[in-house]
Amino acid sequence: QVQLAESGGGLVQAGGSLRLSCTASGRAFSTYIMGWFRQAPGKEREFVARISWSTLTIYGDSVKGRFTISRDNAKNTVSLQMNSLKPEDTAVYFCAADATRDGAYDYWGQGTQVTVSS
Repeated sequence: QVQLAESGGGLVQAGGSLRLSCTASGRAFSTYIMGWFRQAPGKEREFVARISWSTLTIYGDSVKGRFTISRDNAKNTVSLQMNSLKPEDTAVYFCAADATRDGAYDYWGQGTQVTVSS
């Protein structure tokens, strides 16, 4: 069982920045594919970014050029640096782990709220 805990959410003005972090339990973190997703009220969950064990990254179209995902395997942590935030980035952000690397995320965090005011 892998436990994920997000932190770093909050309220920020449009154009500002926030950095989210997600800490995972377990000894095999370096082998996981890690992802960030978000869900705004009344909307479906949206893919934000992912990073593989080899640090290959993929981003959703709506965040490309503004968000950066990174990982620190020594600290079992994946981070999401969010710059040039827009009101439409307001959502609950979740980190997730694909521990079996089969394309399905096996574990999810509880989420952290990000609110961007205009």
